Amino acid sequence: MADKQTGTTLTRTRSLADLAMANAAVAAAQGAAGEQALPEPQRDSMGRSYATGKRKNAVARVWVKAGKGKITVNGRDAQTYFARPVLRMIIQQPFLVTDRMNQFDVVCTVVGGGLSGQAGAVRHGISKAMTLYEPALRKLLKQVGFLTRDPRVVERKKYGRAKARRSFQFSKR
Repeated sequence: MADKQTGTTLTRTRSLADLAMANAAVAAAQGAAGEQALPEPQRDSMGRSYATGKRKNAVARVWVKAGKGKITVNGRDAQTYFARPVLRMIIQQPFLVTDRMNQFDVVCTVVGGGLSGQAGAVRHGISKAMTLYEPALRKLLKQVGFLTRDPRVVERKKYGRAKARRSFQFSKR
């Protein structure tokens, strides 16, 4: 009905097609410009890049530098700190995706949360620090989703409830 009066549907489809073509042109231009103008690596005087990773209630401070692949968490080796193979796999993922296994040494301190949240925080921190150390890796890590903080956290307890959502047991009498 809106077509007969104003023709908005026709103009909307035309404008969406135009917008898609314009977006493709802009993306192509940014791709060409993006390859030429990468930001400078951010390293301190010791050749390290620093980033903070977070997941759930865990916060990881991560330093990355060129090395032989040694990962230290809270002063201990990652193999002993993250005893479960799944957790070790999680912290190795940024290196696997970017094909940089055994090329970086990682030193990190983790506070808060459980081991699963801490492993996710370390992975997030490693990914962010690697993009600061080597900016060309940002595209790969962004596509896989390692640079995005997982926003899921524990829901707070509400008043009048036993837990966050659970009610107290109902008693008819």
